[in-house]
Amino acid sequence: MKSIKKYIYITVGLISVVLGAIGVILPILPTTPFLLLASYCFAKGSDKFNNWFINTKLYKKHLESFVKERAMTLREKICLLAFADFMLAFPLIILDSIFMKCFIVVLILFKFYYFIFRIKTITKEEKELMKFKKEV
Repeated sequence: MKSIKKYIYITVGLISVVLGAIGVILPILPTTPFLLLASYCFAKGSDKFNNWFINTKLYKKHLESFVKERAMTLREKICLLAFADFMLAFPLIILDSIFMKCFIVVLILFKFYYFIFRIKTITKEEKELMKFKKEV
C-alpha cells in the first residue's frame, strides 16, 4: 500500500512540475501553486525526486524564496490567490449546503488573511538580491 501511495505522489508531482513549467511560458496558467504541489508530493513520495526538484532552476526561481524566506512578490501572491479562488468558486456555486458554502467563504477569507499578513511581500529586485546573496 505504501508503494502505491509513493507512486501516486510521484506521478502527481511530475504532472504538477509539467503544469508549472507550462505556467512559466503561459501567463494564464499559474506557476507557483503547481510547483508547491510538486514540492509537497515529492517530499512525501521520494527523497530522490525531492532532491532532484529542489535543485532545478524552476524550483530555485519560483519557490526557493518562498520556502526559505516566507516571502513572495506581489505578482506571485495575486496569481496564487486568483488560481485558488477560481478553484474554490466551483464548489461554492455547485454545492447546496449553506454550511459548506460558509466553510468555503471562511477558507477564502483565511487564505487572504494568511497571504496578506503572514507572507512577506517583496519586490522582484529584493527576490533577485536574496538569490544573489545565497549564491555568494
